[in-house]
Amino acid sequence: MNEVMTKTDSTANPGSIAPARVGDYTGILPSQKIEEMLCGGEISTMLRPPDHDQVQPASIDLRLGDYAYPVDTSFLPGKGMKVIEKMKQLDDRFADFRIDLSQGAVLEKGRVYVVPLLEAISLKSDVAAFANPKSSTGRLDILTRLIADGATSFDQVGEGYKGELFIEVAPRSFSVVAKTGTRLNQLRFRRTRGEGAKPISATEWKKLLDEGQIVDSGDHEKSAKSIKTGMLPFTVDLEGSGKEGEIIGYRAKKHTGRIDLERRDYDPLDFWEPIRFRKTSSLILDPDEFYILMTKEAIAVPPEYAAEMLPYDTRAGEFRVHYAGFFDPGFGWNARLNKAGSSRGVLEVRSHEVPFLLEHGQTVGWLRYERMAAKPELLYGQNLNSNYQGQSLKLAKQFKQL
Repeated sequence: MNEVMTKTDSTANPGSIAPARVGDYTGILPSQKIEEMLCGGEISTMLRPPDHDQVQPASIDLRLGDYAYPVDTSFLPGKGMKVIEKMKQLDDRFADFRIDLSQGAVLEKGRVYVVPLLEAISLKSDVAAFANPKSSTGRLDILTRLIADGATSFDQVGEGYKGELFIEVAPRSFSVVAKTGTRLNQLRFRRTRGEGAKPISATEWKKLLDEGQIVDSGDHEKSAKSIKTGMLPFTVDLEGSGKEGEIIGYRAKKHTGRIDLERRDYDPLDFWEPIRFRKTSSLILDPDEFYILMTKEAIAVPPEYAAEMLPYDTRAGEFRVHYAGFFDPGFGWNARLNKAGSSRGVLEVRSHEVPFLLEHGQTVGWLRYERMAAKPELLYGQNLNSNYQGQSLKLAKQFKQL
């Protein structure tokens, strides 16, 4: 979940010499292809050059522009309509109330903002893009959605799109301080046509499970018959080590100070109420409360694959389990053993409408795997200073560890 986003600080330099080209295979484009897109102008950066650590193993971080526009309602521009034109249609004075982000500004919880991004894209006819919040964004309960000109859905950009990108930002639990260049979401690119269009086969999927490459084989039933190909169910951990008083989750406090997204030293207890194991392996989710929990399983993404956590599925229950859906190649991966390591998935949980009882070991979501178009030159947790590699229960990077 990341969030990843889960995700990372990279040492890649997208402004350096163009890397070798990636063959025209279908699948998620790797870091070296994204750097090539930056060098070739398929991804352009407005007002300032790319950051040296902006490219991730299978995505690029997107940066906030200079202004945020408060809006009264979430919206999609619709076919043939630009985002700015739609905002003028909704409020012809919207520009009078813009918020300058150049030195940092408060985005209040409970409000909705639209922010032009510093990145624009010019995609080829066989490349589409899709976005998710970064891991830290989801763990702070900040709802973000990508908007493109002419869009009829959030977080999706069709093949051949050429134009600006915008982000809708809606802090839900905490007011936050953001500034120009702050990264709240990521963009992945998928080549939809080309060579090697092979979905993950049932045989291949069973092998990945049996060898413990995507989930610790001691934590998970390996039977391919009970698991849909390419879809890994995961469960919630409400026991930890079973020691009474151990923290097994967090609930966001209702009344707190604001969070500066650039800081890394906040005391978690000023913002979060720890949830401790008390000899009962269940938790009642209250509507409108936000929780941080973790998976029971140790999960991993091998280098040749990418994964996305499905944010909501009615088969699990009336709650959402993850905002930040990207899991980069190499997340949780033990390169020495070629199998899953110790990384858990962190769950950002919010109940819908009614209280909901969670039980330890209950299936709460699914991780969907797909092929990379090529193995990335950057891997999460190996080439990068990755914030959440080897994680267990962990809050966003803005907080000190308890």
